[in-house]
Amino acid sequence: MTSSSTQGIKTVLHPVSDLAKAKAVYVALLGAEPTADAPYYVGFDVAGQHIGLVPGGGGMTSPVTYWHVPDIEAKLSEVTAAGGVVKEAAHDVGGGRLVATFTDADGNVLGLLQDS
Repeated sequence: MTSSSTQGIKTVLHPVSDLAKAKAVYVALLGAEPTADAPYYVGFDVAGQHIGLVPGGGGMTSPVTYWHVPDIEAKLSEVTAAGGVVKEAAHDVGGGRLVATFTDADGNVLGLLQDS
């Protein structure tokens, strides 16, 4: 049993090579216009989830799911104690939002997100 729970997967970021083309596909898929639309990021808020498009991938080679947690440092400590390896330490991405990534035993990249 772990000491801090998650609030589930609420954010999924997708690396894309052509932001304009990807945006058109996701608008069609989700049936909604983006809530964030910039040359460096396009995001959609649909059905309680945030779907983000990251041009050039920002170092990602596949989609990354972000588990929302109340205490990112506590959760990182728990997953590393269980064998996870920190890939990207917790850092602020704006507005007090903290994100981090780690890998599981098979090398899958998983994300953590804490809102302030």
